[in-house]
Amino acid sequence: MIDAVIARGDGSNDVLEQEVMVLFTAAPAHYVTPNFYTETKPSTRKTVPTWNYAAAQVYGKAKIDFDFKSDETSDFLERQITDLAHHAKTSIMGYTGDNGWPRQWGVTDAPERYVDSLKNIIGTEIEITKLEGKFKMSQEMSKGDRDGVVEGFASLGTDVGRTVSTIVQERSEMREAAKR
Repeated sequence: MIDAVIARGDGSNDVLEQEVMVLFTAAPAHYVTPNFYTETKPSTRKTVPTWNYAAAQVYGKAKIDFDFKSDETSDFLERQITDLAHHAKTSIMGYTGDNGWPRQWGVTDAPERYVDSLKNIIGTEIEITKLEGKFKMSQEMSKGDRDGVVEGFASLGTDVGRTVSTIVQERSEMREAAKR
């Protein structure tokens, strides 16, 4: 929860007065069962489950665009919707505009009712002041336990399991190389 006050009337309206942090997590994240700890669990039984993840923390000042009567807000939201549609078509769907595909859709192609509905969107811009990344992929465990985690995830037979297994293996190799 953000406990903030929005300033108004001084030309810098819609800006939160405090720093915000937004957390982005990568798709290959997974619960780690203590059963994967092939070194610690058999010897001490003092293990607990955990969660493996990769994340980025973005810090900055947030600007909230919610004044739908403002041209600045309308322009910002239209640009965001246009950029999002373009990204989905090109990066996700592989749209190139070639081979008889119709021209790309634009916000101005939408019915007026849709364009008017943009005023219901609250836009957020963050002026980034600090960016941090974190991997928690069992690299803090002993070599034997890391090997068990790699094998455990690989044995799941799922795409996510294989991906996490690969990342844990890579992070383990990095840790071992740093020791040398």
